[in-house]
Amino acid sequence: MDWASIFIHDTTWSFALEVALRAAIMFIMIIIFLRFTGKRGVRQLSIFELTIILSLGSIAGDPMFTEDLPIIQAVIIMSVVIGLYRLCTWFVMKYQPFEYLLEGKPVYIVENGRLVLEKIKEGKMSHDEFFSEMRRQGVEHLRQVRIGLLEVNGNFSLVLYPLDDIRYGLPLFPKPYQAVQRVQPDYHYACMYCGNVAYLTQAHELCNRCHNKSRRWAKAINNEIVT
Repeated sequence: MDWASIFIHDTTWSFALEVALRAAIMFIMIIIFLRFTGKRGVRQLSIFELTIILSLGSIAGDPMFTEDLPIIQAVIIMSVVIGLYRLCTWFVMKYQPFEYLLEGKPVYIVENGRLVLEKIKEGKMSHDEFFSEMRRQGVEHLRQVRIGLLEVNGNFSLVLYPLDDIRYGLPLFPKPYQAVQRVQPDYHYACMYCGNVAYLTQAHELCNRCHNKSRRWAKAINNEIVT
C-alpha cells in the first residue's frame, strides 16, 4: 500500500499553501456572511435558517481545495444566497402564510395537563422527547403543565399551573412511569399514552379518552413543582 499516494498524491508545497490560504479566506467569508443573518445558536435556528447555514458551508467547501475554482465564484453564490435569505425574511415579516410555509407553525403537545392526541398520532414528537424536555424544566408530572408548546426552532415552551391548582397527573421520570399490574381502590391512575387520569377497577382497563389498545396505566402523582 502506497501511504504517500493516499495522504499526499501529487500535492505540492505551493498548492498546500494555497489550500491553507483558501481555507482561511472562506472561513472568514462564512463568518462575515453569517453576521448578515443576525442569528444565534444552532438550536435556535428554524429549518429555513439551518438550510441557509448548510448551503453556505457547502458553497464554501469546494473553493478551499479545488485548484481551478476561483474564490470569486463562491463569493457571488454566497451573495445570491444571502440576498434570497433577506428577501424571504422580508416576505415572512409581511405575510404570515409565507412564514408558516417556510418555518412551520408552533405545535401544541400538552393542553390542560394531558397530551394532545392528534399530535401524538401524527408523530410530531415522541413521548421520550417531550418528557425529556419537560424534565429539564423541572416538571415531574403532566398535571403541572397547562400548556406545552413545541416551537418552530425546536425549543419546548411551558405554561405551568399555579401551585394551588395542581392535581394528579402522569409521572414523567422513568421509575414512577411504570405500568401497574394491580390497582388500588380510590387511587388515581394515569394513562401512559395520553396522560388521562381516572379511577380504575382493573389494571388493564381501556382509557375512555384515547382508547389506547396497550391499556397501560401508571400511578398518578400530585407533587408540586420545585422551582
